[in-house]
Amino acid sequence: MVNLTIDGKNIEVKEGTTVLRAAQAAGIEIPTLCDHSELTPYGGCRLCLVEVEGARTLQPSCTLPVSEKMVVKTTTDRVKEARKFVLTLLFSERNHFCPFCQESGGDCELQNAAYAEGMTNWPLSPNFSAFGVDASSPYFVLDNNRCILCRRCVRACGDLVGNFTLGFEERGAKSYLVADYGIPLGESSCVSCGTCVQICPTGALIDRQSAYRGKDSQVTKVASICTGCSVGCAIDVNVKDNQLVRIEGRWSEGVSSGILCKTGRFLPLEEKRERILTPMVRKNGSLKAATLDEAITALSVALKPLAGKNGNGVAALASTRLSIESLSLFKQIFSDGMKCSMVTTSEEGWPTTAAASLADDLRKPFEAKMEVLDLADCVVVLDADLANNHQVLGFMVKRLLPGGTKLIVIDPEENGFDPFAEVKIKAAKGTRLDTLKALKAAIKKEKSTDLAAACGLKEADLQSAADILTSAEHPVFIYGRALSAKDGKAAVAALLDLASSVKNGSVISTRGKANSLAASQLKLDQPFEAGKHQAFFIALGDEEPSERLLKNLDGVPFLGVAAAYHSKLTAKADVVIPVEMWAEVSGHYLNLDGRIQESVSALKAPAGVLSSVEAFKKIAAGLGIKTTDAWKETVKSRVSPTNIVEA
Repeated sequence: MVNLTIDGKNIEVKEGTTVLRAAQAAGIEIPTLCDHSELTPYGGCRLCLVEVEGARTLQPSCTLPVSEKMVVKTTTDRVKEARKFVLTLLFSERNHFCPFCQESGGDCELQNAAYAEGMTNWPLSPNFSAFGVDASSPYFVLDNNRCILCRRCVRACGDLVGNFTLGFEERGAKSYLVADYGIPLGESSCVSCGTCVQICPTGALIDRQSAYRGKDSQVTKVASICTGCSVGCAIDVNVKDNQLVRIEGRWSEGVSSGILCKTGRFLPLEEKRERILTPMVRKNGSLKAATLDEAITALSVALKPLAGKNGNGVAALASTRLSIESLSLFKQIFSDGMKCSMVTTSEEGWPTTAAASLADDLRKPFEAKMEVLDLADCVVVLDADLANNHQVLGFMVKRLLPGGTKLIVIDPEENGFDPFAEVKIKAAKGTRLDTLKALKAAIKKEKSTDLAAACGLKEADLQSAADILTSAEHPVFIYGRALSAKDGKAAVAALLDLASSVKNGSVISTRGKANSLAASQLKLDQPFEAGKHQAFFIALGDEEPSERLLKNLDGVPFLGVAAAYHSKLTAKADVVIPVEMWAEVSGHYLNLDGRIQESVSALKAPAGVLSSVEAFKKIAAGLGIKTTDAWKETVKSRVSPTNIVEA
């Protein structure tokens, strides 16, 4: 530990801590613009200059490490004069006429820094050339006229997301932000994660959808989690007048420490589907508005006589986007209460059944947490396209690569990670299991020629992958639903065997949708078959019905649906019960590596729209089935592929 004094306050911090972080820990504010808690210190803006006893010049506190008995002063006349000079230069070299900027009024860090120094004007006349505005991205706008060259966006794109889309051209005051080699953002390698927008301190990068809809001081921030996939990132849902304004990652929190993808940040704000606002019952061949009691009665009349009739009774299916509380009640009603033989989810267990079955056999978890990626010097991606699905997990991998981490992609299909791979193994379709065995044989220096030939592989590729894995200290294997869905438990077991054959090997599954693992823990994981069932109940929530599901339900005798939006499925239904969408949900989710996390309601559902939990309790009461709220015990009662913990 190191002892120092800042503004007369004695402080003790760990060796290696910067003066800026030491001051912040002690509640002493030092202004800065280029610094950010998630980024490596850069020392570019020079606003954080401080006076250090014994030093000839002022020092940038963001890059200066503390030393024993150091004496720092942050508010001397010399420091204040330097800050005002830095701010004066920044304001004068670009178009920072605040009244014309949407960040003005509390959201601009440059403006706030000036006010903090008592500045209402700057003595230098503006001297700048106008830059073009890039509005080619569908999600955000780049205005170099507002840029202060802090490079936060560039560093975030590379260091946090691993995409390296952004950079600067020209030098000095003529520098301007570009994508790739100066092409429009909308045509570039940008993945539209929006990290650059959230981290920008000025109005140089603005969100198209939330611009001018409310300052930070005018919106309510609800801390919740993203339910766009099974990663479960921590988010702030910004709400005004019961409407979504924007979604932001919560820095330093959750599994991704603030990083989001397009699915979590932008797409939820583009929802255009029509809400279901009233229960409906089919009468004389068409759906008619009804009371909730009428809808529950119609559902009960159709379902209750079919209880216990295996094979030709009721088939029930629920979305894996529903909360654990909802899925637990769904199971209690249809599996435990009505004894239905066909009770499953929209994913039908494809991403989870194999791993769950292997965990049952092993009687212990075998998969790791995402933190193992922090130490990974080799990542093997099997049948998972992390460039397009579970993107934040992909960001965690991509940002490792510049540091020397090797990437191996095993996928018979084209994979978005192929361009980044050290080795690409493109085996023939249907040979996943043999490919894993061949790779293990290569690692063990056993003959693999015949296996390689059977898989349509070059032995040299197998050996290159084997050499990388053998030399790795912390290899991580990430597998997708295709591996387990196509070859089942045997493939997952072979992967685990492969991981066990190298030093410190770890395995991670991408799972499926938000509560894919929870559904598996509740044993809601069998393939869906319409068969000769006389009635069907689909708890769709806010999920889009798949074409496969629609085809399976074509012409069924009776269909009850609980959904948030009108769709082709609800149009087929005999009874429709309106339920909440994701931003209205209060409930829990089990992410891909076993963290129980809470989704907090950010919006109030329209009048008459039930939560899925309320809807299931109404249905249970109508059917005369008793339910409990003991979801946590139930979800933990089955051995999980990964340890279940409460976040």
